[in-house]
Amino acid sequence: MKLNVKRTCQIGFAFFGILLLWQVYDSWCPTFLTDLFAHRMYGMTSAELKASAPENILNVQWLVGIIMACDNLAALILLPFFGSLSDRTRTPIGKRMPYILVGTFVSAVAFPFIPLFFHRGSVAGMIIMMGVVLIFMMMYRNPAVSLMPDITPKPLRAKANGIINIMGYLGGGFATILGLFLKLSDYINVTDRSQKMWIIELPFIIASLLMVISALVLFFTIKENKIAEEMKEEMAEGERLAAIENPASDEGPMSPANRRMLLAILAAEFLWFMADNAIGTYIGNYVIYYLNASSGATMILTLGGGLASAVGFVAAGMIADRIGRKWTIASGLLISFLALLVMVFVRPTGRVVGANGEFSFPSALYAVWALKGFGMALVHNCSFPMVVELCTSKKIGRFTGYYYAASMSAQTITPVLLGLIFMKSGAWGVLPVYASVLILCSAAVFILRVRNIRIQKAAGGN
Repeated sequence: MKLNVKRTCQIGFAFFGILLLWQVYDSWCPTFLTDLFAHRMYGMTSAELKASAPENILNVQWLVGIIMACDNLAALILLPFFGSLSDRTRTPIGKRMPYILVGTFVSAVAFPFIPLFFHRGSVAGMIIMMGVVLIFMMMYRNPAVSLMPDITPKPLRAKANGIINIMGYLGGGFATILGLFLKLSDYINVTDRSQKMWIIELPFIIASLLMVISALVLFFTIKENKIAEEMKEEMAEGERLAAIENPASDEGPMSPANRRMLLAILAAEFLWFMADNAIGTYIGNYVIYYLNASSGATMILTLGGGLASAVGFVAAGMIADRIGRKWTIASGLLISFLALLVMVFVRPTGRVVGANGEFSFPSALYAVWALKGFGMALVHNCSFPMVVELCTSKKIGRFTGYYYAASMSAQTITPVLLGLIFMKSGAWGVLPVYASVLILCSAAVFILRVRNIRIQKAAGGN
């Protein structure tokens, strides 16, 4: 068996659009919400509140967490639904493509309205637009992710997933570069924002346009039904070489061994997404309101982590071939834990460098982010293939739904839980402590409960 790299890159355009949108969404929306709630609760902007009573910024984080968690709660329901629905769909353009096209175009139209309603100070309008974007991105996301295992034999999916993830991180990296030139802090930290609207609107417009382009590239290059027909023999051989204890079947329940494997992977995944989403949700506010640094530093941080992740995605497939997916994931979790442990001891520098009184950024965090990015790339690259390894091609959408149910339930809980911890503790420093403890717990669950099954394959070990 040999991976079709060109076709895998073409499929990766779907993930390019997904991570492009999510990076803009996660980098801008929590700060938008913090500013709106600061105004509603204290009658001042978040910049004014930071200057007069910085501890009160923490008191609105639980509300920010609730809104961000509601999005994930919708995903928890909709991702499995659209995954199972697309499994049963049959159209001339394929079973996944209709959902990808409709979800992309509606999300792209709604996305630029989020900063528009924020600029107008409308909490309700912004939240409604966030909801519309999220609903239609759920229609898009599961079918888009399921497309790779639909037409990639099981032994090759870890390598294919590495390419897919690199394509996705190119999208996320592009969004991060936008944040370097369109600094959110340049909008948040000024009194007169009337002339600054373009700073927050342009990233959303550009993300929408690129998302539509990526979907069109996918549509015109991937003929889903034709490729599936051509791949029948290779897919059947992939089933025979799958690294699972008992062969997957379309009939009857899963075998007890396969079910135990699935539940253990999903439990560990739940914990590491609790940790990773906590960092992703609050890092922008952590930099602006705790480290008192420019939001541009967050973008450099994210870009460095993305580059390290790309290296991790390239390495993950090769490492998994040598030591198996279990120990590749375990290694990634332990690397991420050590990085977050360093972050626990990072403090604001106190060195004023910006015109708005901003501090210089702690350089240690760049190393932390690079290590965490590399480690979590090993984790994400191998975990999804392990889940869809346990099903046949007819159930890929459903099992992709299981994977996302675990991740989205974690991302539903963690913003609210951590927001409450912020409010009770009054300390931003609990962020890396919270994340590192959860990463360590996920590593323990994964190492103790997941078996490392190695089977000789025609194209090397997996």
